Amino acid sequence: MANGFDPSPGDPIIENDLNYITETVCIITDKVYSHCQQRECFPEITVEINKKDPPKSITFKEGFIVEGSLIVTDIPNRPNFKRVRFTIRIPFEITTECGATIEGFLPDIFKDIVLFIPDSRDEFDFRIVIETSSKLLGEITVVDCIATFAVGVFIIVKVVGRVQLLIPAFGFCPEPPACEEFSPGDICDTFDYEPFPDFFPPQFEDLYPNGL
Repeated sequence: MANGFDPSPGDPIIENDLNYITETVCIITDKVYSHCQQRECFPEITVEINKKDPPKSITFKEGFIVEGSLIVTDIPNRPNFKRVRFTIRIPFEITTECGATIEGFLPDIFKDIVLFIPDSRDEFDFRIVIETSSKLLGEITVVDCIATFAVGVFIIVKVVGRVQLLIPAFGFCPEPPACEEFSPGDICDTFDYEPFPDFFPPQFEDLYPNGL
């Protein structure tokens, strides 16, 4: 950059860097108007499995609001706040020792909460967005043909609206670095730099320089 300041994406901004702001720009982006966190715990989830092919691992997919379950209503005598009800569903996938997969869902999570949603024109659209982080608690146990496990779920609920924001800018992003080309490499390249091994067993004085 002409002003001598060349930040890269991800670099922290310190107070002195603000002197290099070149302009203010308008952007269209999603703004979080309010958010809250909750957690749910399922101490016992059961899944039927093949007794000869036990589970090896489990992964959780991103939770989502079940279509048609979202209901937003006014709260009497409380302007700018809404009662928000919806159902969260979280998929999971079990991988067995033989590589098979078993797909399923955690029990539905029903939410009935109050969120700040300011009054706005009819054409402005607020969206309810969720993020989930699910964690296996303990180990998966198997008795007969039933796998049992416990899961803890962290949930963030957000009220999001698309707006135009005025923000400071440092100008356009710097030129990116060159892409790295994929190359499988030659296995002998690594071997060429390996240290040469000792060919002969150590002698007594090598192992016990001060004697026994």
